[in-house]
Amino acid sequence: MEFHLSFSTIVATSFSVIVVLFLLHNLNRKKANTRKNQKPPQAQGAWPIIGHLHLLGGSQLPHYVLGDMADRYGPIFTIKLWCFATYGDYWRQARKMITLEVLSQRRVETFAHIRASEVRVSIKDIYDRWVLNKMSENSEMMKIEMSQWFGNLVVNIIVRIIRGKKFSPHDEERVRFQTVVKKFIELMGAFVVSDFIPYLKCFDMGGYIKEMKKMAIDLDNIFGGWLKEHKTVKSFTKEHESDHGFIDVLISILQGASKEEFRDFDDDTIIKSACQQLLIAGLDTTSGTLTWALSLLLNHPKTLEIAQDEIDEHVGRDRLVEESDLKNLTYLDAIIKETLRLYPAAPLSIPHESIEDCIVGGYNIPKGTRLVVNVYKMHRDPNIWSDPLEFRPERFLTSHKDIDFRGKHYELLPFGSGRRMCPGIPFALQAVGLTLASFIQQFVLKNPSNEPIDMSETSGLTISKSTPLEVLLAPRLASNMY
Repeated sequence: MEFHLSFSTIVATSFSVIVVLFLLHNLNRKKANTRKNQKPPQAQGAWPIIGHLHLLGGSQLPHYVLGDMADRYGPIFTIKLWCFATYGDYWRQARKMITLEVLSQRRVETFAHIRASEVRVSIKDIYDRWVLNKMSENSEMMKIEMSQWFGNLVVNIIVRIIRGKKFSPHDEERVRFQTVVKKFIELMGAFVVSDFIPYLKCFDMGGYIKEMKKMAIDLDNIFGGWLKEHKTVKSFTKEHESDHGFIDVLISILQGASKEEFRDFDDDTIIKSACQQLLIAGLDTTSGTLTWALSLLLNHPKTLEIAQDEIDEHVGRDRLVEESDLKNLTYLDAIIKETLRLYPAAPLSIPHESIEDCIVGGYNIPKGTRLVVNVYKMHRDPNIWSDPLEFRPERFLTSHKDIDFRGKHYELLPFGSGRRMCPGIPFALQAVGLTLASFIQQFVLKNPSNEPIDMSETSGLTISKSTPLEVLLAPRLASNMY
């Protein structure tokens, strides 16, 4: 059967189709424009003047509060608070110097002997204590608190890198330094209202500002003493001949820099500030990651066994693991990635500011808006990660094997991304990798309790374990290896 359409029918049909397509196009464009001009939803509960500040100062940790808000309002929403400085010329020049000259992969590798030496000395100290404990208690296993041990080890590494030498065993400055640093970091992580509402600074509620100034002066005096010592040594040596530490490197760099690059600050201030940044950024993040990693391994003994078997296969038991071995320890690398996924050192990213109007996720973000990423929430998003609350390092050997944490894969951002990304990634990864590999290679490790290790968190500058980490251990290698 044949159908014959008249010319008028064809024209009418074509016109109808065109009208329908035109209406659909306008409807879609209207929806797009509506979304484009739409601002992100604002969380409820804001108070006059202080905004949502009261919601973040309670007993619940801020990244949990903001995570609950995301469940309610969506992945992008606004809150009212925050006072934060944008980056200027000094910030750009200082970051360039730190990233390219001081904490570059090449420079970090030159400090490999310091990391290896400090790890070996610290582990030897544990072994010696185990020998004494066995003699006195007649026990094969010794209990030790690991959070403090990791912290002391990282301090020793950082001090040697900064200063070029370690504290002497009975140096009073060691105790003074550790006391000041501990208090300074506690104050850095404290919830201070005037950080968000600057005009309340004059009241100094809680006395935080007064105490912070005191600790800052103490820390400045310590770094100033080290700097004076290095300048004296360099005055009697040839250029670069005495570059044995972070301070020496900075002195040499600034001697060759033009005055226009850092015209707002003198060289001494820049050097002391850089030393402080390295210390504050590297101490809690590195020791905290090690504490979380070991806690997870003690709660998952099968995973610990697999990691130890991998080291035995690639390194053996007749020599100690070295940094050059880390590239072959893929399962250990997966453990570190999974630890940083579950417990990123900074659960909330460093605030950024939009320097121009932009569109994020379909929402209009005005110039001057502070942008904060809830890294903790994103790392546990079931839309990205299967079984997001489970500790499964294997995911980084299978489904997520190509994901790295250097800022290019937004599913995993423990160190941030972009220009404000942590410049100390090479240092952190090498220190964590070598310490964890060395420790699990050289000791049999057990949970001293029948209960799982407590994984509760506490607030502060970084995400820290709220309770001490105790472990039972015994040597795993021959005595001549220690």
